[in-house]
Amino acid sequence: MSTRPARLFPLFAGIDTLPGIGPKMAQALAGLAITRPRDLLFTLPHGMVDRRRRDTVQGVPPGTVVTVEVTVGRHRGTSRPGGPYRVEVEDAATTITLVFFRGGSKWIEKQLPTGQRRVISGKLEHFDGVAQIVHPDHILRVEEAGEIPEHEPVYPLTAGVTQRVMGKAAEAALARAPELEEWIDAELLKREAWPAWRAALEAAHLPKTAAEVSDTAPARRRLAYDELFAHQLTLALARSTSRAKPGLATLGTGALQQKVLASLPYNPTGAQLRAIAEIAGDMGAPRRMNRLLQGDVGAGKTLVALMALLIAVEAGGQGVMMAPTEILARQHLASLAPLCAAAGVRVELLTGRDKGAEREAKLAAIAGGQAQIVVGTHALFQDAVEFADLRLTVIDEQHRFGVNERARLGAKGEAVDVLVMSATPIPRSLSLTQYGDMEISVLDEKPPGRTPVVTAMVSAERLESVVERLRAAVAEGRQCYWVCPLVGESEVSEATAAEERFKHLRAVLGEGAVGMVHGQMPPAEKDAAMAEFVAGRSGVLVATTVIEVGVDVPNASIMVIEQAERFGLAQLHQLRGRVGRGAAESTCILLYTAPLGETARQRLTTLRETEDGFRIAEVDLEMRGAGDVLGTAQSGLPRFRIADMERMVALAQVAQSDARALLERDPALESPRGAAARMLLWLTEQDRAIRLLSVG
Repeated sequence: MSTRPARLFPLFAGIDTLPGIGPKMAQALAGLAITRPRDLLFTLPHGMVDRRRRDTVQGVPPGTVVTVEVTVGRHRGTSRPGGPYRVEVEDAATTITLVFFRGGSKWIEKQLPTGQRRVISGKLEHFDGVAQIVHPDHILRVEEAGEIPEHEPVYPLTAGVTQRVMGKAAEAALARAPELEEWIDAELLKREAWPAWRAALEAAHLPKTAAEVSDTAPARRRLAYDELFAHQLTLALARSTSRAKPGLATLGTGALQQKVLASLPYNPTGAQLRAIAEIAGDMGAPRRMNRLLQGDVGAGKTLVALMALLIAVEAGGQGVMMAPTEILARQHLASLAPLCAAAGVRVELLTGRDKGAEREAKLAAIAGGQAQIVVGTHALFQDAVEFADLRLTVIDEQHRFGVNERARLGAKGEAVDVLVMSATPIPRSLSLTQYGDMEISVLDEKPPGRTPVVTAMVSAERLESVVERLRAAVAEGRQCYWVCPLVGESEVSEATAAEERFKHLRAVLGEGAVGMVHGQMPPAEKDAAMAEFVAGRSGVLVATTVIEVGVDVPNASIMVIEQAERFGLAQLHQLRGRVGRGAAESTCILLYTAPLGETARQRLTTLRETEDGFRIAEVDLEMRGAGDVLGTAQSGLPRFRIADMERMVALAQVAQSDARALLERDPALESPRGAAARMLLWLTEQDRAIRLLSVG
């Protein structure tokens, strides 16, 4: 069934098919992303007003909404235009003044004739010891007072939309909601004491108590779970579709891996060994691997990736490692080459810069299988590149590559296994929504021999004393990175900032002591400056954020980040990770311009207090929200209307295991519960999942 079920049609009609919503109101509602009745159902009230009637307002704290029956007393008009018009009224115990700034005396006299009884409802305030209500929300005759709802939901609003319109429209949308079969696992439903779907909508839209408006109310948690479950079902379908693709069982002998391990001056960490075992298990299975290797700065991802590549070589195949930039590709080659030499494995570098005969020779070695491991940039995507027997692709830095690129590279070999490396620790909640289609290995231990980095916050006014410290450090043979500020969106202005700082430092430290890299330089110059620094010939490297990922110079032990308050937390953590790679005591200096705003201060102090990338990622998520952490444009994060990903990690985990379990038992979603789950996919517009089902 790949067309929307008829039972849901009324929910997907135009919003203007609801009573009381004309073209103008429909346009206003679009400001809340509400264009159909379904959108209204998933826009829940965030508060509730208690309008139950009371005898008197005496003793009620100001700011409370009150509903009370009164006798109307005298009117006191105003002589000046726009001045307050007052009406005194009496409840069972005290006097209340009603205040109007608009409406005209004729209208007010008609609404509140002296001597008559009325029921009024509005927010109580105290002014000079007198109870008053400014512009009551309701003024009704006693016999009409039943129109006032006892409990009134408070909805999010936008320009041109009032609470009354939202309330009426939501009730009309609710009337269209059908009773649907249950898609939640019966045990879970019982354990959580969640209501059925339609009952949950009613409870959420027509709350009777303040508790029913909180995120923890059973009806709301159920509706949040529905969203998470639908999303996890989509990811699980994508995952099972990719796993159902036949793969090649790639079994290593361990011989080459042993040679590399024997050549290392240290033992791998427990986390590295665990990740290697997980990857070997996936590669040895007769289906495609799709795994994310997540590790904090310096957790040793490269060694794990190399072991995976060696499994491919041991099995008689080839492996590829892809990096987002040429600098990084060369960096990977530099770190893999000595280890590959120890194992007697031939590794080649292929980038866009290879030309002519040299390029032809490399392509021939790749096609003939002599090049066993190939490192490169997206130049590896080109059609001219043919492999003899490609078994594994390792992709560095996930967020630069989309799902489509992963697929294109997969097409290069028969059923190629894919391992994605991310150097950005991703909080558990985001990895669930972002990479739920992948298996995940986490490196959460640091290899021995890495020294902690001391992080200091220094005001920019003390810049010259920082430069003096550098001069002393360089004289002792130490090396330093100096990262120039982010200047808006333009690489050109960043390059200018870098050049200014470069000239300044060169004047103080001497000609040959300072190198520079920035995005505007020709690649050959950039590489030359990097090479000078790697070789230890320049003491200070002035750079823009091009050095954020992957550059590895063990002798560099000082990192200065200028205008650190302009950088994001994750980026600062990545930059700091460039030092502390050798045995020397390392320092990271966060130069900031005072005064610091509250969020900037929180970012910099978090960084000063912890080196744990996962902890930093969690704080970053709390401060910025999910879309920003991954960069909204690339994040591809689902836009949930009810679920709050950051606060509902545990619920998302339940949803993930539940979705996977359902598909294991019922891959085509044909059982009664499977059919109900399909209905949920239609309801939450997870059309991608439905397409996967119809293909599968």
